[in-house]
Amino acid sequence: MKRTGINFAVEALEPVTLHGPPLLAERDLMSPYVWQESTGRLGIMVRAVPTLQGDRSDTGVIWAGWSDDGCTFEMDDAPAIVPGPDAIDIGGVEDPTVVRTDDGYVVYYTGVQADFARGNMLYATGPSLDALEKQGVALASSKTMGNTKEATVGRTADGHWRLWYEYAAENASRVGLAIGPGVAGPWDEQPTPFLPRPNSWDNWHLSTGPMLMNVPDSPVMFYNGATRDARWRIGWVAFDRDCRRVIDRGIEPLIIPPPVDDRTATDIAFAASVIVRDRAIWLYYSLEDRRLARAAIVRYG
Repeated sequence: MKRTGINFAVEALEPVTLHGPPLLAERDLMSPYVWQESTGRLGIMVRAVPTLQGDRSDTGVIWAGWSDDGCTFEMDDAPAIVPGPDAIDIGGVEDPTVVRTDDGYVVYYTGVQADFARGNMLYATGPSLDALEKQGVALASSKTMGNTKEATVGRTADGHWRLWYEYAAENASRVGLAIGPGVAGPWDEQPTPFLPRPNSWDNWHLSTGPMLMNVPDSPVMFYNGATRDARWRIGWVAFDRDCRRVIDRGIEPLIIPPPVDDRTATDIAFAASVIVRDRAIWLYYSLEDRRLARAAIVRYG
């Protein structure tokens, strides 16, 4: 693979703050999915996780909120999606991905079963984020694609849905890609889009991240990669126009967590969403599986 001249630089890093009720404030925060409405207002859906010291009866609930500046969000009084009552997601709801439609919203999310050992890609729809109804399975787990989660969604030139996802295989996370005619498929599995690289920071685990589509001929995914001991960093990979072939890939990670003194501490930076606003690229991610941040990024090439 020849280098194309595509590159990225991080100009600024900022914390993302959520103002909300005590039930939200007492939880850790992950998976910040941010998007822009036609009015310019920014929405967020986020996974709120019990702290290590808190009630661990679920793996997460999903909360929604709104912002004008993209750094401080006013959150709703109650979560938008909660676990249960059905067994398929009674263990927790995670990893929201929002698709804006003419009728309202489609939200892909991970539903965790009661034993916390298996998850499926589920979806909910509704006219507003406080009126979502669960619709069931969008992409089920299987023996070869365990624990499907972390949706990244786009549309193809002919109107089909393109679904990137993370799945488990051979004690590692991998990235899969499927194309279907609608929100819940049926899905036509595509070849594995890219793989771990030996002797690199992303040599074992890979997970989906958001797609930057502002340059149609070379869309970019800000993906998540890790070593076998799950030290996650954020990198980038560029595809051709149809997202079928890798044309370039960053050598070093774009974003790494701040250094910590304790090597046993959680060492994770994990990308969840990206928006382009007033020509600025904002990448939203979580750190240490407990707090949120935003990176201002410049693209070259």
